[in-house]
Amino acid sequence: MTIPSSQQAVRIAPSILSANFSILGEEVRRIDEAGAEYIHIDVMDGHFVPNLTFGAPVVKCLRPHSKKIFDVHLMISPVDGLIEDFVKAGSDIITAHVEAGPHLHRTLQAIKSHGVKAGVSLNPHTPIESIQHVMDMVDLVLIMTVNPGFGGQSFIPLLDKIAAARAMIDAETARSGRVIDLQVDGGVNPETAKQCVAAGADLLVAGTAVFKDGPEKYAENIKALRG
Repeated sequence: MTIPSSQQAVRIAPSILSANFSILGEEVRRIDEAGAEYIHIDVMDGHFVPNLTFGAPVVKCLRPHSKKIFDVHLMISPVDGLIEDFVKAGSDIITAHVEAGPHLHRTLQAIKSHGVKAGVSLNPHTPIESIQHVMDMVDLVLIMTVNPGFGGQSFIPLLDKIAAARAMIDAETARSGRVIDLQVDGGVNPETAKQCVAAGADLLVAGTAVFKDGPEKYAENIKALRG
């Protein structure tokens, strides 16, 4: 029997946005060995968000360094023209933003047409109802608890929104039997992680909270996020 996401142990997806860029492949290996389930890759275009990070060639270069799930969060607009590049680079999950274009349904179709999982992300101000009519297509819902674009920001306590997403996911799971991850990204630390999990999250993105204090602390920091 498929276990609903709400019954799974919390999983951790360290964001390499907070890693040492000069040794990024080694950093990916380190968080893999430290117990991360997913590798979260924040792709920013300097247009949709006010920062510029990684492109598909970087994802391709990192792929040999870990067999863990590459969880690629596209904070870019437009999205559709670059999906294939990120699939070929080795992405396992591609998440696009509700706000990044006018045709979310078409974007999710495009992602799933390549045989990878499709995620949908919502900025803090975007109502959860905006994804109600694509729940049959998504494999991951990402609730942003900061305004996207930079690491190290403070947590916005959108616990009611996380709980509403959990209810929406559980309804879809009851209908279809599909497992859908509920991910939270932004200001996640051991304290806020507990709040997110209590509200229904089962997959936590954390950058600063994982990478602080150096490689010898990565495993300890990941464990602390699990509670």
